[in-house]
Amino acid sequence: MFMAALLDAGLSRKALDAELAALPLEFKLKVSRAERGGFAAKHVDVVIPGRRARGASKSKAQARSHAHPHDHVHDEHHLSDGGHGRTWKQIERLLGKAKLTPVVRDRALGIFEGLAKAEAAVHGRSLETVHFHEVGMVDAIVDVTAAAAGLELLGAGRVTSTPVGIGHGFVDTAHGRLSIPTPATLELLKGVPTLPVDVAWETVTPTGAAILRAVVDEFVSWPGLTVEQVGVGAGRDRPGPIPNVVRVMLGARDGAMSRDRITVIETNLDDLVPEHFDHLLERLMGAGAVDVAIQHVQMKKNRPGFLLRVLCPPPAREAVAHALFAESTAIGLRHQEWDRLVLERRSRRVDTPWGRLRVKEVRGPDGARSWSAEYDDCKKAAQKSGAPLRDVVRETEALACAAFSGEGRGEGEGEGA
Repeated sequence: MFMAALLDAGLSRKALDAELAALPLEFKLKVSRAERGGFAAKHVDVVIPGRRARGASKSKAQARSHAHPHDHVHDEHHLSDGGHGRTWKQIERLLGKAKLTPVVRDRALGIFEGLAKAEAAVHGRSLETVHFHEVGMVDAIVDVTAAAAGLELLGAGRVTSTPVGIGHGFVDTAHGRLSIPTPATLELLKGVPTLPVDVAWETVTPTGAAILRAVVDEFVSWPGLTVEQVGVGAGRDRPGPIPNVVRVMLGARDGAMSRDRITVIETNLDDLVPEHFDHLLERLMGAGAVDVAIQHVQMKKNRPGFLLRVLCPPPAREAVAHALFAESTAIGLRHQEWDRLVLERRSRRVDTPWGRLRVKEVRGPDGARSWSAEYDDCKKAAQKSGAPLRDVVRETEALACAAFSGEGRGEGEGEGA
């Protein structure tokens, strides 16, 4: 559905086919017109030789979408190589070897890595042993890669989405009958604002939730942009008060800096054990915070204390507040919304002597780009290899500059500033 919406919004079918041709899989895309609840829309099937077309493409993401979700057929189909499903490592190798554009490969890997981590969490397994059933099939790999490629081919610099609508009921999967949303979907939606939708079908699948989590910079009711193109992607015709479509709006903003709103939550603390701050920070980030800062202050009665300031998207305010009350000694919070100017940024992966490590790429107002290595990745690499952390950081940033400095403009990431 997301692929169909992007094609309807102006994505070149020829350019998309050329990018997907890098996948070592047997398939073809069947694009047609459809109508859902009064919406004229595009519809895409991923057709695999020897398998009957199954209706709508499964992946659903919302690049600026008032998304009325889709359905996901949860059954096991044979892969072109004769197997059932694939492991995360097999998918990682497949995408890693495919001659995709680097940014497309990195985004697709990020989506599947999110899926793998969610499956590992809900099934109590290690990441290396995760085995996909539904999402490991050929059409899901195509869906995810098409989502990654489509945004890059359209030059999307920033992706926003409405809060995610959640239906109700049950769905049959390879793990039996599960309640909606399924455990993996719910794991992926942690920190993502949701709202109830009165339909008795699966409105968000694990694949759709993983795409959303990987590509959406911010969940807002409406961003600041001038709408230029609108695309509608159709799922199967489903009963209910909403049409089963994904709607995508493409628009422009002025300059290299984007404008948005950020919620600022503050509290003064004088009785929290300092060594607990790392746990508090992890909980706040998990609840949707984009940045957390602590400042030493002198409080009443000459008590030394801390000013804790949390930045989060406005829809995440309640979740962040709950985490702050639960994990700190705060009994009151102050909050307000600030206007914010944000430079374009995105997360990339670069090959290093210590494996593929993440770097943050930032584009300045003059268009110049800079790269900073992700501390957590470099720390793990240094601990595993015994190399000095500073050497890992410097080498990773140098390799990123060499690998990406000749590329054109990419997508934004949407972290806190």
